[in-house]
Amino acid sequence: MKNVAVIAGGNSAEYEVSIKSGNHVYETLDGQRFNKFLVIIKGVEWHVVEGERRYPVDKNDFSFSREGTKIKFDFAYITIHGTPGENGLLQGYLDMLRVPHGCSVLCSALTFDKYTCNNYLRGHGVNVPDSLLLRQGIAYDKEQVIRELGLPCFVKPNADGSSFGISKVKSIDELDAAVARAREYCPDVLVEQFIDGREFTCGVARGGEAEWRLPVAEVISKKEFFDFEAKYDPAFSEEIIPARVPEEFSRRIQTLSSLIYDLLRCEGIVRVDYRAKGDELFMLEVNTTPGMTSNSFIPKMVTAANGNLREIFTAIIENQCRSSLPRG
Repeated sequence: MKNVAVIAGGNSAEYEVSIKSGNHVYETLDGQRFNKFLVIIKGVEWHVVEGERRYPVDKNDFSFSREGTKIKFDFAYITIHGTPGENGLLQGYLDMLRVPHGCSVLCSALTFDKYTCNNYLRGHGVNVPDSLLLRQGIAYDKEQVIRELGLPCFVKPNADGSSFGISKVKSIDELDAAVARAREYCPDVLVEQFIDGREFTCGVARGGEAEWRLPVAEVISKKEFFDFEAKYDPAFSEEIIPARVPEEFSRRIQTLSSLIYDLLRCEGIVRVDYRAKGDELFMLEVNTTPGMTSNSFIPKMVTAANGNLREIFTAIIENQCRSSLPRG
């Protein structure tokens, strides 16, 4: 059987959520088909965790030793939200060792950089909000920013997870503080046009010839916007799956999500976030390592579709192991 490492943790503010995602993926994986292991990483400390036991990972060949037996991993399922598992760093390491793992270095790095990703997709005809990138060390003109993007607008870290350092700016006097807050998580800051409309998200999964276009979810935040607290505390948001929209509109979102999946050359499971102003759709963000806790969108979308998350994981892993070069 293949040895599958579920990698969780990482170095971002979403460490604890990643641990929950990793545990849920680990529990869901088919233990009859795979030897599954939970790998927790933080900084340079990488360990296989089995109950109370912790075994250090040998980064030279992505393996570990247990009771004198060396175990090499054949596949890595990455559930890290933020660096190094969502931005291409971990993917590059695994590529050098010929360990299949999901989205490529290019796809991961591109989608992690919000400004670059949105402008790449804009070039392929995908509708995205207008935005400006404020580079660290380069002065910006507050009046020009507001003149180009209007008020309110969103200020967020350009390359980080989507839960921390975000502000909804309603006046020009709030801009500098919002930029400083975002820079606590990333030196480069994205200022984005506010789209006054409904919020949706859609998951797409591929495993070989099989594709799952998951039901669209509508997100209704009871806060100013869908921040970390609203994402993970049911008291602050409502998630409607499937969304209460006409079937044709739902299919539009699913079809566009599948197209974006192709344009970015994604692999495995991704989730695409949108806002809709009337019938006009704006793509906000692509998540290549979406949350996988029991309360996350993807597991709930699969349930709403009467699907089987274990079978989807199996198809993804088996397909990527077949299509990848064997380890040296």
